[in-house]
Order: sequence, then structure tokens, then C-alpha cells
Amino acid sequence: MTKGLIAIAAALAIAVSTIAPALAQGKTAKAAMESIARQPDSAKDIRSTLIIALALMEALTIYGLLIAFMLIGKI
Repeated sequence: MTKGLIAIAAALAIAVSTIAPALAQGKTAKAAMESIARQPDSAKDIRSTLIIALALMEALTIYGLLIAFMLIGKI
């Protein structure tokens, strides 16, 4: 019984940690592209800020994967 719950928890950790950042990355990229379209002169600054923001969001996915691996290790 507990092995099944741990497996479900690992699956939820992966699912939530990939869906939420993916949606956030989409919104962020959309906003950045709209900003570049409005202010082409500041494209370099917006692009560098976008890359940093996307990297931080991707770190959340990696943390979720780490938690899932830790949970699978308990099975």
C-alpha cells in the first residue's frame, strides 16, 4: 500500500513540476515577444532577462524531478 502511494506521489511531483513551469514559460515568452515588438531597441535587454527567467523556471522542473527520484528510491 505505501509503495503505491509513494509511486503516486512521485508521479504527481513530476506532473506538477512540469506543467506549472511550462505554462509560466509560455506566458513569459509571449510577454517578452510582445515587448520586443513594441520596443525593438531594447530587444537585447529583454532577451537576456528572458533567458535568466526561463532558467529559473526550469530549475523548478529539475527540483520536481529530484523529489521524484528521491521518492522512487524509497520503494
